Amino acid sequence: MNIENFNPGHYEENCGYKYFVPEKINDVWSCNSPEINSLLEKAAIKLGELNSFSRLVPNIDLFIQMHVAKEAVVSSRIEGTRTQIDEALMPVEEISEERKNDWKEVNNYISAINEAIEQLDKLPVSSRLIKNTHKILLQDVRGKYKMPGEYRTSQNWIGGASLADARYIPPHHSLLNSLMSDLENFINADDGTPDLIKIAIVHYQFETIHPFLDGNGRIGRLLITLYLVSKGILGKPLLYLSAFFEKHKSLYYQNLAEVKDKGAMTQWIKFFLVGIQQTSCEAVDTLSKILKFKEDTENTIRSIFGRRASNGVILFHSLLEKPAVSIESVMEKCSLSYKSANDLVKDFVKENILEETTGHSRNRFFRMKPYLDIFNG
Repeated sequence: MNIENFNPGHYEENCGYKYFVPEKINDVWSCNSPEINSLLEKAAIKLGELNSFSRLVPNIDLFIQMHVAKEAVVSSRIEGTRTQIDEALMPVEEISEERKNDWKEVNNYISAINEAIEQLDKLPVSSRLIKNTHKILLQDVRGKYKMPGEYRTSQNWIGGASLADARYIPPHHSLLNSLMSDLENFINADDGTPDLIKIAIVHYQFETIHPFLDGNGRIGRLLITLYLVSKGILGKPLLYLSAFFEKHKSLYYQNLAEVKDKGAMTQWIKFFLVGIQQTSCEAVDTLSKILKFKEDTENTIRSIFGRRASNGVILFHSLLEKPAVSIESVMEKCSLSYKSANDLVKDFVKENILEETTGHSRNRFFRMKPYLDIFNG
């Protein structure tokens, strides 16, 4: 199948509305575009640099959860949630009532990402993995009645108040098993299609099929990272395109739509490869800033904290994984009394490593703002 002459599919009619039937994609793809080949080379180089750099970072797993948390926040924000990254790391008791549903959705996504990455040791990127991840994503949130973990058995639509005025109507549910089987076979086929082009096509196809009643966008974006990790292109799940897609949201949706409407697969792949290249560069920059912050903060703790330095380093390393704590959690992490934990936190606040977020005299909560700023920036 040639990328430049891609036939996206056709429409069929059912009960007064027309739904789109995408062309199946499990084929050998060819590309004669010098622009795509150039972008592919640049994207692959930057992605390789990110992977190589991550191998040189000591205790890289300390930082993985913050990358996961950022992805959960940004990807969910595209779907309309308002939770910020520092809120996502706080206990639900500290979240205002009107924001608890958003908080739950983001934390479900964090759990879904972590579980999916873990399952890659046992499962390929497949319908089983996709459904398992979707089930966690929609557990006890607003989509809980929309068949979590199952492909839809009814017609859905995008935009508009009904099928009559919908902007896009995905394929009829009777076609889903065949289309998703084709998608799964393409994902796992050893057909010579460059991996970054393949996952670009996979993401488009998944979003076009829209196999779930809710959560398609988040699962579709997560598929990109799962694919890269499953193929060994990334040793750690450090690259997520949601921030790039959010930054260029109108272009993202426009390029996806124009593949379906005009067969413009070339333009979509170019946009996708630019996203891989830019996001890889930003991820390397983030890791570089993290390492400098880690080194500077450890030096501060060891030079200023005196006899509390060893517990200070223990606390700091735990904060790199989850940069929000209470006095009680510091007691547990460092095996300290309440007074000793409180004194240690005071030292962190004095050195501007932690700041208090609740304004309470009791049940105070603290966040490591300089670290969060690296991910927010």
